[in-house]
Amino acid sequence: MPVGPGDAPPSDDPIAIRRAKVAALRAAGDEPYKLSYDVDARAAELGARFRDLEAGAETADVVRVAGRVVALRDQGRAAFVVVRDATGDLQLFCRENVLGEAAFAKVKDLDLGDWVGARGTVLRTRRGELSVAPDEVTLLSKALRPLPEKFHGLTDTETRYRQRYVDLIVNPAVRGTFATRFAIISAMRRFMEARGFVEVETPMLHPIPGGATARPFTTHHNALDMQLYLRIAPELYLKRLLVGGFEKVYEINRSFRNEGISVRHNPEFTMMEFYQAFTDRGGMMALTEDLIRTVTQEVLGLTTVVYQGAEIDLGSPWRRATMTDLTSEAAGEDVSFARSEDDLRELCALHEVPVESKWGKGKLITELFEKIVERTLVQPTFVLDYPLETSPLARRKPGEPELTDRFELIIAGREIANAFSELVDPIDQRERFASQMSAKASGDEEAMGYDEDYLRAMEYGMPPAGGAGIGIDRLVMLLTDSPSIRDVLLFPHLRPE
Repeated sequence: MPVGPGDAPPSDDPIAIRRAKVAALRAAGDEPYKLSYDVDARAAELGARFRDLEAGAETADVVRVAGRVVALRDQGRAAFVVVRDATGDLQLFCRENVLGEAAFAKVKDLDLGDWVGARGTVLRTRRGELSVAPDEVTLLSKALRPLPEKFHGLTDTETRYRQRYVDLIVNPAVRGTFATRFAIISAMRRFMEARGFVEVETPMLHPIPGGATARPFTTHHNALDMQLYLRIAPELYLKRLLVGGFEKVYEINRSFRNEGISVRHNPEFTMMEFYQAFTDRGGMMALTEDLIRTVTQEVLGLTTVVYQGAEIDLGSPWRRATMTDLTSEAAGEDVSFARSEDDLRELCALHEVPVESKWGKGKLITELFEKIVERTLVQPTFVLDYPLETSPLARRKPGEPELTDRFELIIAGREIANAFSELVDPIDQRERFASQMSAKASGDEEAMGYDEDYLRAMEYGMPPAGGAGIGIDRLVMLLTDSPSIRDVLLFPHLRPE
């Protein structure tokens, strides 16, 4: 309801002005926050349905639409109101002679951001704009805060992340990014289900952090009076299911790691882990390549994507190379277990790689690889044969005890997937856990705990298997050309305001 003709606005504060409108509406018996509205048409549906309607043509089709007001144009006895629903924008062609003087005045008193419902006939204006000509416009929810200014919009990056709800309102490209994210996850589920995998759910609160080397978040369960950890990975529970007789399982999961925040890291993140009995690292490579290529084709309609200016071919067979070969190539000299530990430390110093005294050859080689090689791998590359020292859950590589039958998939300089032939020998696994406990005692906060129940499960017999994890956030970054992980998380973690 408009403020009375002789009344001055309560202040220059736009929120105060809108609050006054709310009070005036309620005083007149018109509740500004309606309970519901029967909607029977959406913007995209109407656009497709009346695609061939000619300019200036009117129909007798009556529809009920609803959306947020994103544009208003007052032309005296007519007003054009653009509303946005979940599928797109639609114009309301509001006329005083159709709505009546009082109802038309309420339309002209709407503010950007208000939610409205409208009932009317479909037409196309003489300028060619598909519109609904309403005989009824209902305010559904009054917006008290104004939207960002039209031409500059919401551009401050930190504000966009903190106020994602506003970002989604005013930046259609952002909504498109998240629509793509949701489509990617749906396509991944269809892919797995089509290949006989069963989606499962495993605990998010763990009595012992495991499944990855990472620093966990801790919490306390009052009733049991015990310390628990937010999971850093679902791996050990999923592999318990292999012991129990499930042959193909996967979980799309939220995991949590108490580590730094960067363009590639968020304390909580989404990944898909999957495990298959009777296969190995080779089977995981084939499945991972097929999955990413299929999902990309299904969601984007192509298999060549551009990420931050680089064209990446996901359609051709992907490169396979060992970590030591790639690192040797980049360093211009042999980087392998044949070198002495002192040689590897000197090489790390040469390439400005920080090292710790307790690290062995495997960790030194891994750190070198991550510093001088990883960022250079733009095209999809399966990096093979990770050191045993950095792979406590992977099967040893036959004939090369310092290495494991593991790979990481690197695309655009970032790890997208990690997989290996699973270690199913409980005796070997017990020794690995003991080694992790020694590392933890020496101050390594990322070392795994000693999970006796998991060892007990293994002792009942685990079938030969392959397992893999795919970082969904990073895959979405790749397929939406997003430079930061915060661009693909609806509500990323930030420092307090």
